[in-house]
Amino acid sequence: MRRVVVTGMGTVNALGNDVPTTMQAVADGRIGLGPITKFAADATGIHVAGEVKGFDPTRRIAAKLVKRLDLFTQYALYSAIEAAAQAALTAEAVDPARLAVIYGSGIGGLGTIQTQVTKMNAKGPKRVSPMFVPMAIINMAPGVIAQHFGAHGASYAVVTACASGTSAIGQAMQQIRSGAADIVITGGAEASVNQIGIAGFAALTALSPAADPTQASLPFGVHRSGFVMGEGAGTLILEDYDHAIKRGAPILGEVAGYGTTSDAYHMTAPDPTGTQAAAAMRLALADGGLTPEAVGYINAHGTATHANDEMEARAIEAVFGDRPVLVSSTKAQIGHLLGAAGAVEAIVTLQAMAAGVLPLNAAADTPDPACAVHLVTAANRAQTCTAALSNSFGFGGHNAVLALKRG
Repeated sequence: MRRVVVTGMGTVNALGNDVPTTMQAVADGRIGLGPITKFAADATGIHVAGEVKGFDPTRRIAAKLVKRLDLFTQYALYSAIEAAAQAALTAEAVDPARLAVIYGSGIGGLGTIQTQVTKMNAKGPKRVSPMFVPMAIINMAPGVIAQHFGAHGASYAVVTACASGTSAIGQAMQQIRSGAADIVITGGAEASVNQIGIAGFAALTALSPAADPTQASLPFGVHRSGFVMGEGAGTLILEDYDHAIKRGAPILGEVAGYGTTSDAYHMTAPDPTGTQAAAAMRLALADGGLTPEAVGYINAHGTATHANDEMEARAIEAVFGDRPVLVSSTKAQIGHLLGAAGAVEAIVTLQAMAAGVLPLNAAADTPDPACAVHLVTAANRAQTCTAALSNSFGFGGHNAVLALKRG
């Protein structure tokens, strides 16, 4: 079976607009959350989000094209260009027919939808932009990435709510394993920190109403009150190991296994037993030829909602028993990036394993006794891990898990 390695990474998120800046902030335990500035949010009852800061897409993307892309697609392409540069992904590096793009998003061009519906209601349907549809549709992220890099292999979007990024990476791995591609550009992007995005999730009572950014996202904490909306993108370049070695590409890690299941339980609530979440973890381990004992770290879905965290803790216990595998949630630092969450978290996990310093479970000073997990703290974060899991669970009961190995 072909090994699938990571040769490039790129990201945009609340901690930084590239991987080195993000990882320094993760290592420092910095909280990237802050007051919502993109619109007047007081009426929603929500005060804090993980907004991307200082983002100038024209640093990497032509200004004319930027105007034709929704923000989520800008994030996707911007991070893909960073990842491709690290991977030295040039026209000479791969046969275009063997280069694919498989990319995820949970909602896609929500900002465009909000803007154009508001314009239609105020000024009539003739004022709707001719770019409305191509800017709003989710598949435009992989479509634009494929155009930029001249990828003629498979190009499509994956939509499994908050598991979209992880699902896309898993399917990209399978594309390479099957022999259909040598390199796949994959990941996830989201831009839902806007009025309708915040209002919609607030109506579900899923978001934390906290005003203090350091106390808003508390995964596995006893005082947790919901998740904090984040935005951004994470892109990984996956490549056949032999192909990467032949062209001298950097080996940053390995996507060893992928597991996916369905709760078939509820539209928004996870199955509280965690049975299918545990099954997805076991499938990822088996697919990667790993035992639970080989795993030193789990980057949890860890949304800081009561339902998710308790369910995930039960699932982890079901798979790992009393073994003290360390757990943390990146969402405490960058918020919940919905369809981009799993992609950014996979990057953080791989980079943390390489550095030998795990991400803190930031902000949750008082662990919830109902969540029997062993959290990463300042005292135990220095670890030599050779394998880790990255969990993602989405509305609709979509469970997706990656088994990752250190490079």
